[in-house]
Amino acid sequence: MDSSSIELPGSEIASIELSAGVLRIRFARAYLIKTLTGSVERTRWWQTGDLVLEGVDSASAIPSGAVVCAGGDLDDNVFTYRDMIPVPLDSRGRTGCRLRFQGLDAVLEVSARTLRLELAEVAKYIEHIRPGEG
Repeated sequence: MDSSSIELPGSEIASIELSAGVLRIRFARAYLIKTLTGSVERTRWWQTGDLVLEGVDSASAIPSGAVVCAGGDLDDNVFTYRDMIPVPLDSRGRTGCRLRFQGLDAVLEVSARTLRLELAEVAKYIEHIRPGEG
């Protein structure tokens, strides 16, 4: 089975907005790692898109402007994804995230009822990742 995920560390965020209980994290460049079944090599791509949390129960202070993600956790009910977002992602229940940003001490903590990833445009190829590399 082929798999894809967004690598949070280094992914570029254009903006984070909270409006009417919906938090939208807009990725200018989300870095995707794709793995093909039976291959030891992986590929790195970038794509734009939004991580959308609806029914926000609580949110910490939201950084303004463009930021670069330093990593974090995504909560999807009983699962916690560390430093990555599975593709596709569309979940209900106990969802949320804790994200860190390069150059900032603050951590974005959000609790919500739904969580989904909306990728836009076409992914652009960057490189092959061979065994033993990043």
